Amino acid sequence: MKRVVTLLVGTCLCFSVATVAVAQNNGGISTPPKVLVINREVLKPGKGGAPHQKTESAFVRAMAAAKDTTYYLGMDSLSGPSRALFFTGYDSFADWEKDAMTTQNNATLSAALDRAEVADGDLLQSYETSAFVLRDDLSLNAATDLAHDRYFEIGVFHVKPGHDEDWSAIMKLVKDAYSKIPEVRWAMYQRAYGGSEGYFIYITPLKSAAEIDRNFANGPKFVEAIGKEGMQKLNELMSASVDQAEINLFALNPAISYVGPEMIKADPTFWKAAPTGEPRKKAEKAAQ
Repeated sequence: MKRVVTLLVGTCLCFSVATVAVAQNNGGISTPPKVLVINREVLKPGKGGAPHQKTESAFVRAMAAAKDTTYYLGMDSLSGPSRALFFTGYDSFADWEKDAMTTQNNATLSAALDRAEVADGDLLQSYETSAFVLRDDLSLNAATDLAHDRYFEIGVFHVKPGHDEDWSAIMKLVKDAYSKIPEVRWAMYQRAYGGSEGYFIYITPLKSAAEIDRNFANGPKFVEAIGKEGMQKLNELMSASVDQAEINLFALNPAISYVGPEMIKADPTFWKAAPTGEPRKKAEKAAQ
């Protein structure tokens, strides 16, 4: 379980899915949605990059043409299998239902999305959807300047059945220690639908790769803050209660994201980047 503990210490355990485009925005700072829906696409070999951006741009154009205000972020994996993730945030499950019904009742939009799904499906090995709920009690300073984030570290922990109290104790230790270290923030989410129980995810928003180095440099500071006894307790709890941990790096891709005018205005050079194979003018029109 040494690697599991290293994930907690070596990264800043930040899951600012304040990183979701539909999260509330105040002065450029985004706060995390209560419900996070993640669509995961695993791509066939050789079907990433330009081919995938081309099929995904059809979704963006369809949403823009319908003037849909449910925005989402798309990102590509830089580690692990070739895949793309799409984040959409809601205030509640009722809002998720409302969004689905609105799309269903818009025949033009539904037809356009169906055509895009057929084309996109030819590139995929698998596709899945999961829904997560925000755990405020396991979060710390969960906010980020989303418009200027470029990468996400995304980690997954699986807690063994019957060990929820151990996980809460782990997160209390981690929060208490990291609260003493500047520039550390996270939001923690728990999976509600889409697979077996006991899964928690975190995402670290990064404005550049240099922040990865900074986050790992926080490791010794964390060990000092938690103390020898606290570190021993953390190791014991992790070994007893967590049986899976994985961390990967993703890059935000504006060409497969559908974001609102405030995001574009905050950093137009990045967010108006044209999808591969599409004229820039057309891409800008789709983003409006």
